[in-house]
Amino acid sequence: MSRDARWKALLELLVERGRLDVEEAAAELAVSAATIRRDFDRLAEQQMLVRTRGGAVVHGVSYELPLRYKTARRASEKQRIATAVADLVAPGEAVGLTGGTTTTEVARALAVRADLATGSPVLTVVTNALNIANELAVRPQFKIVVTGGVARPQSYELVGPLADGVLGQIRLDVAVLGVVAFDVVHGAAAHDEAEAAINRLLCERAERVVVAADSSKLGQRAFARICPAYLVDTLVTDTAVDPETVQRFEEAGTRVIAV
Repeated sequence: MSRDARWKALLELLVERGRLDVEEAAAELAVSAATIRRDFDRLAEQQMLVRTRGGAVVHGVSYELPLRYKTARRASEKQRIATAVADLVAPGEAVGLTGGTTTTEVARALAVRADLATGSPVLTVVTNALNIANELAVRPQFKIVVTGGVARPQSYELVGPLADGVLGQIRLDVAVLGVVAFDVVHGAAAHDEAEAAINRLLCERAERVVVAADSSKLGQRAFARICPAYLVDTLVTDTAVDPETVQRFEEAGTRVIAV
């Protein structure tokens, strides 16, 4: 296993469990304890975790795993969700995409749709995510609009008041939100308040709002609210979603598509 792969695996385990012991991590990854100690030390230097005696704990209470360290966990669910979200977009529409692993898959699903292969433009994509803009910019049939702002290294998203000038002058047919939590009572949320503010602006400029989230994010809460649940027209999730959760969202006026 390469160092990058180990670091991704370690950080995911740490996010899931909150704490990891050296020996426990060594057994999980089938490497030596000395290797894990070195990995923990390097990750601590990058402020990715906090070293403890014999192990490590997550860095802070509301921990956000940077996008570059996220692995393909729930990859099949995210790809199914992304395809279903892409199918909700019609040629000629203006689409807003926030950052995140699921919305990145939505961008890729849009890029390979046969009916979006030609046009001038066949689709307008507005995003504050640098990685999404980078992937789609090579598609000449897509018009890519990138908001201004300051880049967040965790998510590659542009945030801050510089984005207001762009978002205040456009209209979107649909805004697709990647979220870390979505709850009927508490709404859609992100870890970071600046990120949530930009996502909120995208929602306000859109005729309809779609949340793309796997079932593990439903019924959860996070620090910064993006919008209340009743403003979300459609939730696209996976089939592991609890039927009671589906019913609660639908009673709140949100259509649920489980794929």
